[in-house]
Amino acid sequence: MSGMRRAPRPSRGPAAVVSSPWIVVLAGVVVMVVLLFVALGAYRGRSPVPDAAPPPALPLPQGPVPSTVATPTPSGSSTAPPRPGLSPRASGLSPSASAGSRPPTAGRTGGPASSRPANRPAQGAPVVSGRYRVVQSFDGGFIGEVLIVNAAGEDRGWTVRLDFAGGRLVTAWVEGVPQGTVRQSDDGFTYASGVRVPAGGSASLRFHWERASSSPQVCTVDGVRCSGV
Repeated sequence: MSGMRRAPRPSRGPAAVVSSPWIVVLAGVVVMVVLLFVALGAYRGRSPVPDAAPPPALPLPQGPVPSTVATPTPSGSSTAPPRPGLSPRASGLSPSASAGSRPPTAGRTGGPASSRPANRPAQGAPVVSGRYRVVQSFDGGFIGEVLIVNAAGEDRGWTVRLDFAGGRLVTAWVEGVPQGTVRQSDDGFTYASGVRVPAGGSASLRFHWERASSSPQVCTVDGVRCSGV
């Protein structure tokens, strides 16, 4: 037995690789995977192409921008060109009217203007007139008023005459001015103004009458019958 030799073991080098082909396949797959990762990393590392740069902004014009462009007018014509939205007809005076003339006034005739002053009353109207009214009525009497109106062009004095069917005068006064003179009679009273009524002005004579109807039998201002009776 001692004289017997062991047979040498075969080497596991190239022969082992040749006998196991799946090792070669696995190595190839690993190499392909590594190459694929390298390619993907190189692709991702590239920067994207920048977009085209926007065109430079133009400078804005300085100062006011004209809204319309004037159209040249021919040298031989004096009429301005019509504007959009406006009627070509003239809105003022007609071409035949002179520059200094005035348009006619409504209600004015072509005759000569009246030379009578505006504050002078018409013919037939009283210069100083009165309007009668009852201010307040109560048991046993009432407060009456005669409004005197001066339509003349100058200050005027006045005299009021009032008569009633019965009763008696309690008092009489003028609002806001110095008092005048009162003269009583059997059926009424007469009141003469203490101050003149200014031109175009008025005065209010008030009185307290009792135990009679509020409708006077006589109411006159300077002899002219009062209105409102």
